[in-house]
Amino acid sequence: MDFSLKGRLAGALFAGLGLYMTTTGATAAERPNFVVIMIDDMGYEGVGCFGNPWFKTPNIDRLAAEGMRLTDFHSSGTVCSPTRAGLLTGRYQQRAGIEAVIHPVTDHPEHRKGLQSVEVTFAERLKAAGYATGLIGKWHQGYTEVSETYHPQNHGFDEFIGYH
Repeated sequence: MDFSLKGRLAGALFAGLGLYMTTTGATAAERPNFVVIMIDDMGYEGVGCFGNPWFKTPNIDRLAAEGMRLTDFHSSGTVCSPTRAGLLTGRYQQRAGIEAVIHPVTDHPEHRKGLQSVEVTFAERLKAAGYATGLIGKWHQGYTEVSETYHPQNHGFDEFIGYH
């Protein structure tokens, strides 16, 4: 499997955050919007803008043409939960405490973990800077049946429409 798209997206996010954080005194009208798209198990040429001739992805291609395209970034995780923890926190997933896929129907302790409240996400940093934040889709950083602290709204997201 090729996980480089996940890494590219993480790199794009953190490059954008870095550029934003170095700009001081920006007014609300001057601040950039951030849209992070994370897709599980998609290889480098999974979209047209990176050379795929079979799949038509005009909206993603337009976003890439009008935004930033990063071509050499990699995920440090091999499955979705650790990769998402790395993207959200900017840390290696082991340091964020997520080393395996989170799956609440097993009794294995690694599968019942979740993103701890001490971990600071990019959503929390953006919210503190006055941004409105939202998450649509897959969270996979802990199940509220295990602990309410794992809910995305406890990690900086104002709105959450999706599943855990």
